[in-house]
Amino acid sequence: MAAEEVLQTVDHYKTEIERLTKELTETTHEKIQAAEYGLVVLEEKLTLKQQYDELEAEYDSLKQELEQLKEVIKKNVIYDIMNQLAFQFSV
Repeated sequence: MAAEEVLQTVDHYKTEIERLTKELTETTHEKIQAAEYGLVVLEEKLTLKQQYDELEAEYDSLKQELEQLKEVIKKNVIYDIMNQLAFQFSV
């Protein structure tokens, strides 16, 4: 009986080792997949940050250009008004 119990115990431990090995393999695979997904997310975040920075720089540049154009238009309007007034007074 003792030998039979030892064999059952050995079989039980073998089964348990196989189960735990399978679980470890699955868990390791899941962790690797999660890490890969995390890397993809980080890469996408970096790409979006670069796009944001580029758009922000373009926005700032266009905003500055708009302000310059407003100033030119304002000067041209003042110049036109002064010319009209000068013309009116000269006639």
